[in-house]
Amino acid sequence: MTTNTLAKSQVGQIVGMTVDPVTPSIGARISGVNVADATPEVVAAIRSTLLKHKVIFIRDQHVDAESFLNFAEQFGATTLHHPIVPSADNKVSDGASLKAKANVWERDNSYRSDHWHTDVTFIDRPVSISMLRCINCPTNGGDTLFANTATAYERLPAPLRALADSLRAVHSLGPGMRKRGRWGDPGMYGFVTEHPVVRVHSETGERSLMLGSFAEEIVGFSTDASAGMIKIFQDYILMPENVVRWTWSPGDLAMWDNRATQHYAVNDYGDNARLMQRLTIAGGIPVGVDGRSSRSICGDASSFSSIGRA
Repeated sequence: MTTNTLAKSQVGQIVGMTVDPVTPSIGARISGVNVADATPEVVAAIRSTLLKHKVIFIRDQHVDAESFLNFAEQFGATTLHHPIVPSADNKVSDGASLKAKANVWERDNSYRSDHWHTDVTFIDRPVSISMLRCINCPTNGGDTLFANTATAYERLPAPLRALADSLRAVHSLGPGMRKRGRWGDPGMYGFVTEHPVVRVHSETGERSLMLGSFAEEIVGFSTDASAGMIKIFQDYILMPENVVRWTWSPGDLAMWDNRATQHYAVNDYGDNARLMQRLTIAGGIPVGVDGRSSRSICGDASSFSSIGRA
């Protein structure tokens, strides 16, 4: 059974659950479900919809951190809130359990992810699924954009696809993030990983481009040549027809397949309040078209995450 067929059959079995695509390439709104009491059947339908549309949005989910955690754990083992952000810096205002306080990352308007990235690709086990719920947001601004890296790969001309299949890239919290004034000195965090530029999704079999702002250089090429090649592939990822833009309202929950997307939080809301909570699901070690897995060059992420689905 294909992913598309699976999504249709499972959604059809859930009374009241509907799926409305936001764009032809990426994104869907799910309605008629309540994540606080989601059954295994609802979770299975949500997962298959996510695999098909890459990012899903569910409105009016006014839950606390504990209920958010309980829902997330039905998709796999949750990770700690972040590989490098100290626990002492993570303030979870409504976390009931120690695990919720450790795993749910509460982010106010002092943190802004205004760069195109796939979550935590600087480690050897990037998360498989990311979830973000909106507690408070500006009346105007603060949208998030998502891009489909699988359709970007499909849209590459055949010679570029063949080139991408053969390449490896080094990801780190290096110069790309220093230019943006983030994280202080990234060298102190010690995570550097080599990934295939094209990864194969373990659940769908799709190939997708694995780059973003943590990708520093292409293995075997100069800094300038690497930057040029990364830009070529990123231009395909960020084609307007490959991107969906979401305007938040309090109670919104977004989930994205981190193995097949990049995202960007628009920094256009000044000092206006924006409060979000994020949870992530453990991911596996990515595998390239040639069967070679990612490899850690520096850093041990085992305390952040177990090994999940690649």
